[in-house]
Amino acid sequence: MDIAKHPFWLAGVGASYALGTVRGGARRRFETLAREQAAVRAAALVWQTHWSGLAELQELAQPDAAVWTRIHNLVQAERQAQAMQAARQAGEPALPLVSAGSGGWLRSLLLWRGAAAAGALATLVAVVVGVQVNGGLRASSGAQIAELRQQLQAAPQIQYVAVLADDKAAASMLVTFDPKNNRLELQRVGGFQEGADKSLQLWALPPAGGPRSLGVLGQERLLNLTAGEADVRQVPALAISLEPRGGVPSAGGPTGPVLFKGELIQRML
Repeated sequence: MDIAKHPFWLAGVGASYALGTVRGGARRRFETLAREQAAVRAAALVWQTHWSGLAELQELAQPDAAVWTRIHNLVQAERQAQAMQAARQAGEPALPLVSAGSGGWLRSLLLWRGAAAAGALATLVAVVVGVQVNGGLRASSGAQIAELRQQLQAAPQIQYVAVLADDKAAASMLVTFDPKNNRLELQRVGGFQEGADKSLQLWALPPAGGPRSLGVLGQERLLNLTAGEADVRQVPALAISLEPRGGVPSAGGPTGPVLFKGELIQRML
């Protein structure tokens, strides 16, 4: 099966590869396909970007001091229960209910009543602390969920991706488009750097008609261009040409050599 012709399976395998769950021979076969097919390379790069971005959404949080107190109390109670169980198994004599001598029964009664009162107080304290901790954790979790929801809503919604390569099939530029924010993002993944008197210009190659300019690139490794979805919808490929500094008018098309070219893929997810 040619996985590049099945976007659903390509996205799934690309996500698993980027996550690291594809291993052994399957991982080597996927890497071989990625070297040979731009669509497979694009799927891997896109999902690597997605997974790396997830780690940036959640900030580190310091647990409340009451949480550690409760954990400590639970550990100590477990240790005491184990010690009592070990003592019973070892056959140690239990404390007498009635001590010898005058007044023994009274001292025993006071002892057990005091122990019962202490146990009731400890239970009450544990309940109060548990309610406070649960309420604090619930409020903290609610705030974190709301913050994550806002961050996810503000995150880019990439629906188009292209890997532009040179005539030797070496990847040089990763292009993604976010229609939600009308933003084209270009990331240089090769070593090409134009001269000070030259500029790279991005072109859409529609199925009919001449190339349309999508913008002139700066010399940054990562840059954004403004574009609408109508500019890239049903465009099968993108290209980058080397032009005089500042670029050339769109109507005339590229005047310099086309350095990089690649298929524009719409993610069907």
